[in-house]
Amino acid sequence: MPQSQSSHVSVVIIGGGQAGLSVSWYLTRDGIDHVVLERHRAFHSWRENRWDSFCLVTPNWQCRLPGHPYQGNDPDGFMLRNEIVDYLDGFAASFDPPLREGVSVTRVSPMPGGYRVESTAGVWTCEQVVVATGGYDQPIVPPYAGAIAPDVMQMHSAQYRRPAQLPAGGTLIVGTGQSGVQIMEDLHRDGRDVHLAVGPAPRSPRKYRGRDATDWLYDMGHYAITIDRHPDPIKALTQTNHYMSGRDGGKEIDLRRFALDGVHLYGSLSGAEGTRLRFLPDLEKNLDDADRSYCGIRDQIDAWIAAQGIDAPPAPIFHKVWRPEAEVTEIDCAALGITSIVWAIGFRPDYSWLEVDCFDAQGRPLYRRGVTDVPGVYFIGLGWLNTWGSGRFLAVADDARHLAEQIVQRTHAGAQAAE
Repeated sequence: MPQSQSSHVSVVIIGGGQAGLSVSWYLTRDGIDHVVLERHRAFHSWRENRWDSFCLVTPNWQCRLPGHPYQGNDPDGFMLRNEIVDYLDGFAASFDPPLREGVSVTRVSPMPGGYRVESTAGVWTCEQVVVATGGYDQPIVPPYAGAIAPDVMQMHSAQYRRPAQLPAGGTLIVGTGQSGVQIMEDLHRDGRDVHLAVGPAPRSPRKYRGRDATDWLYDMGHYAITIDRHPDPIKALTQTNHYMSGRDGGKEIDLRRFALDGVHLYGSLSGAEGTRLRFLPDLEKNLDDADRSYCGIRDQIDAWIAAQGIDAPPAPIFHKVWRPEAEVTEIDCAALGITSIVWAIGFRPDYSWLEVDCFDAQGRPLYRRGVTDVPGVYFIGLGWLNTWGSGRFLAVADDARHLAEQIVQRTHAGAQAAE
């Protein structure tokens, strides 16, 4: 489509990941004309922004895209990156969406009766817009990263693929969300000297009392809790995901055991200058808080088993296998042989192109289950859009179905008004 050309559709979906294409699946089924605009290739993040050994953290059975549930022979396993891409490509092929790849949306602005969507491939006008770009646009790197000596290589977790990318010597991983701890393990298994700045992320059991912890939590209705019924919605929206792993068939990550095995643990990184790095004295607190979360999940599962009268294996005794002798608050990379840093502290969304009044004072979109107060503007694919599974394979289909119902109702109401 030439830049000067304009086309009209009822709905423009911006983002060709699993969230945007799930909405497209329902709109295709319901006969609503639309287009999906993807700035790269469909499922780009899964193809390009995952390391070689990446695998799912949630079991395969939770992959429930519309009309395309997981059909493999290992529902309790954890698909590797290439298997995930194959699953997603199969989903797209199952209904042939009106997808335009390599198209970047540069501006969305209101116009009479709808919206004007400007892009690198021309202009679309529409009555309704679905924002499915996710929250991973801008990798976060702290301001003091620029003060670190240039001979210390720096990269974000989005750039990490394999240990061979990093120079010889030690590596500091900053952040203990799911990416940070899994990259830490990847490097440790490669025989690298690994240092880890431990943040406040919680951790979860993996296999517990005969089943995966996520299986128990699903049966308990944990994943069906909506954000408006959550006992602590602010915490739900801001807390880092619990860390565990799907590697080697699934296992939990206990950072204390990695410390016993030679990984160097510090508290939260707080500043840097040259080759010197500073840390907060919060390592023990962060480890204790992660264990408190871990034990809290165990307690919930234990209570459920007791209340339901389920015959399950006894709970293993929990104990802390390591504690820091002292809080290290400053190190010298040169003295310790640290030659690289991997930032694993998350991302920020970028909605600068969306000129619609649907954001709070901090720039976060305002909606109820993805439906904003601005007529015809929707969001999908964000964490806790409605439930824990909203930003994951488990519940994105439910959210997409809900948005499609709103879109269909609005489309029919508009058609009746025009008669």
